[in-house]
Amino acid sequence: MQETYDAQAVETAAQKFWNQTRAFEVKEDAGKPKYYCLSMLPYPSGALHMGHVRNYTIGDVISRYQRMQGRNVLQPMGWDAFGLPAENAAIKHRTAPAKWTYANIEHMRAQLKAMGYAIDWSREFATCRPEYYAHEQRMFVRLFKQGLAYRRNSVVNWDPVDQTVLANEQVVDGRGWRTGAVVEKREIPQWFLKITDYADELLAGLDRLPGWPDSVKTMQRNWIGRSEGLEIQFAVEGQAEPLTVFTTRPDTLLGATYLAIAAEHPLALEAARSKPLVAAFIDECRHGGTAQADIDTAEKKGIDTGLTALHPISGERLPIWIANFVLMGYGTGAVMAVPGHDQRDWEFATKYDLLIKMVVVSDAVRAAIMELARDATRNSDAMSAALGEMRAIDVFEPAAAADVVAQFERSIIEEGAFTEYGWLVNSGEYDGLDYRHAFDALAARLEREGKGARRVNFRLRDWGVSRQRYWGCPIPIIYCPRCEAVPVPEDQLPVLLPEDVAFMGVQSPLKADPQWRQCSCPQCGGPAERETDTFDTFMESSWYYARYTSPGAATQVDARANHWLPVDQYIGGIEHAILHLLYFRFYHKLMRDAGLVQSDEPATRLLCQGMVIAETYYRESASGNRDWFNPADVEIQRDDKARIVGATLRSDGQPVAIGGIEKMSKSKNNGVDPQARIARHGADTVRLFSLFAAPPEQSLEWNEAGVEGMARFLRRFWREVATHVGAGAPAALDVGRLDAAQKALRRQTHETIQKVSCDIGERYAFNTAIAAVMELLNALGKFTDLSDQGRAVRHEALTAMVLLLNPIVPHTAHALWQALGHAETLIEDLPWPKVDADALARDAVTLAVQVNGKLRGTIEVAVNASREEIERRALGEPRVAEFVAGATPKKLIVVRGKIVNIVV
Repeated sequence: MQETYDAQAVETAAQKFWNQTRAFEVKEDAGKPKYYCLSMLPYPSGALHMGHVRNYTIGDVISRYQRMQGRNVLQPMGWDAFGLPAENAAIKHRTAPAKWTYANIEHMRAQLKAMGYAIDWSREFATCRPEYYAHEQRMFVRLFKQGLAYRRNSVVNWDPVDQTVLANEQVVDGRGWRTGAVVEKREIPQWFLKITDYADELLAGLDRLPGWPDSVKTMQRNWIGRSEGLEIQFAVEGQAEPLTVFTTRPDTLLGATYLAIAAEHPLALEAARSKPLVAAFIDECRHGGTAQADIDTAEKKGIDTGLTALHPISGERLPIWIANFVLMGYGTGAVMAVPGHDQRDWEFATKYDLLIKMVVVSDAVRAAIMELARDATRNSDAMSAALGEMRAIDVFEPAAAADVVAQFERSIIEEGAFTEYGWLVNSGEYDGLDYRHAFDALAARLEREGKGARRVNFRLRDWGVSRQRYWGCPIPIIYCPRCEAVPVPEDQLPVLLPEDVAFMGVQSPLKADPQWRQCSCPQCGGPAERETDTFDTFMESSWYYARYTSPGAATQVDARANHWLPVDQYIGGIEHAILHLLYFRFYHKLMRDAGLVQSDEPATRLLCQGMVIAETYYRESASGNRDWFNPADVEIQRDDKARIVGATLRSDGQPVAIGGIEKMSKSKNNGVDPQARIARHGADTVRLFSLFAAPPEQSLEWNEAGVEGMARFLRRFWREVATHVGAGAPAALDVGRLDAAQKALRRQTHETIQKVSCDIGERYAFNTAIAAVMELLNALGKFTDLSDQGRAVRHEALTAMVLLLNPIVPHTAHALWQALGHAETLIEDLPWPKVDADALARDAVTLAVQVNGKLRGTIEVAVNASREEIERRALGEPRVAEFVAGATPKKLIVVRGKIVNIVV
């Protein structure tokens, strides 16, 4: 055995063996329990980053551990290859998106293989290949025929210079990211999938996912946003059709003082035809963002249309305003504005001097009103009767009660809306009702009069799946002047995306190529044109996990899918909690309803790993911008307590500012190149650090000193095995001949097996599992017994360590297993070490000794020692005796196996 640890040689040899034996290719095996471990597939951006390394290392540890448990493990890999970054790179590098993407895949595949991941590469695919996207085109055609896919107008960000649609993140301060042109909002036809048809099931299914983090399930519940309310119709003067709004707070209906509609609402467009100021305001709204977050934070603006609506209860005339915070794509495009009890409505009403009414009060104000009513009329006035009979409570003097009511109303008008539930006032016959009773009473009346109805509404909106981009899966629809939208016949699929194109980013090559675009209508045979929009890339990433189960299948998946699905462990970042993971669940239900899979959910267990973070360093440029420097290019100054007190750039020796610890990113130039670290320390060191530095769900701070520490640990482990092997073959272990020290080491070995098994197999606490093995290595370093049984116990410990560390540092384990006298084999096919319960038995136990509740020493006693013996040993412990100082203890408490507490 080579005495020094050569990471490159060790890793090359292990990977050669795995490749030659196709170690991780897997087939269905009914004789073994299956285990499907999947990490979210990467976007081929050009190079792996440490976030990738952490994600895939976690999945690899779980996969290897589960295989050692005797399971048939599938861990595949593919590429989420469509998307906007490829278009941006194509513009920058003057190349075709396909060429850039395929080159990146080649590079990143080599990087992943260098990490030694136990991936079944025979199942690899890229989502930009027609053999993949043909199946989602077929699914879309079928959904279209079922009415689950449809087309309607939707508002988008439009760059008038590039003549293209921009994603929300491409709009910077209201301007296009590339041209700087002021972005407009335009309404264009878009394709949608009816995810709202599955809203109830998606919501209910969260309760049947105990293996998913509560934080993710909460975010999905909030995003789905199920709410019960009333749909209310307001008659519009001079219009045949009423204005319909939905509200979850019908108890505030009598507080409505205006209605607000979206700039794209038909009533707004009608008003604009005769009112230039309204037309100008609508044009201004077109230049705002389309994201809900942008709308919520933007300054509230509006204009009066001049139209009025009639309140369905009071008959009052309410002005109809156009407001920039109302979106046509959400709900009905109109809201009932109650400024006294909704903060957004209050801000708008305050700005435009609109009426603010108080119609809901708190418990304290209700009590004050009752006190006033009782004092004035002995409960005979209308207000008291409306609020309900109430036993006299002398809480307020009349003047104080009046002041409470006046202050409350003044605060609503001057300071902000009262948004909590309470009791109705100023609401006529509904005065005195609480929220629930008011809801029921108003619902009954509006339904009886045909002015409203109970509705269950969802915040969730149908999934917009079309993008006005080139680099995506073509949507299989043909437009015919006579037949309108017609799906491409399944026998003509896939609709191929041309890859060898000139791409400048101004116009999609699909729109610019008449040969691709023009075709014949499948129904009437007349001239027609293909859809030039492509699918949102969430479409590809919503079903890729299922395709891995059925490589080469002629259909989207085949019978093999039901063998592997659902995924047993899914791993990815918390940033995907809503969109990807919600679409992932939705698409699985679509496949289930199409008869392709049998399970209800795509994954039973989910792990969301934390970010990888690092220090940032910068200098202010003359223009006020910050120039960021990579941590590898910076020299750190520390004080005598190792605290950072300054930093200089290595190239010029001049100071740089310390920007704090942030997520690794290109923008802050604080990323770490995994390839450079692999070349320097080896893949196993990188794997080890990425797992040891923090629990998987927490952020991991990159630390070069920590990486060096992991490299030292592996070298020390290697030397320990080399020294042991160099002394010759050990004797057979005979547990009946072990002395106390040998038993102690053997006990620690099996305690380590017990802890690591729990930490990896149940808790995913990889950091504490590694720490336990490190402690065992430390114990071996202090164990100097070279007798036959001493070496036998050491051999057992080293063998266990190799097996325990195999999921984490598989290359090193592969080499050390052979060094310990075994034939070269795939360690994953060996059984996981088992705990010998007899080895855990102790002859003696260590007890902590406290004096007046403070730890003063420890003692070791026989497991079956008598209470008297324990007390005697505790009082005789030298440090304890110092604190007892000859006094007679008032109390002496013995908790067997744990502690002795002496009270003096």
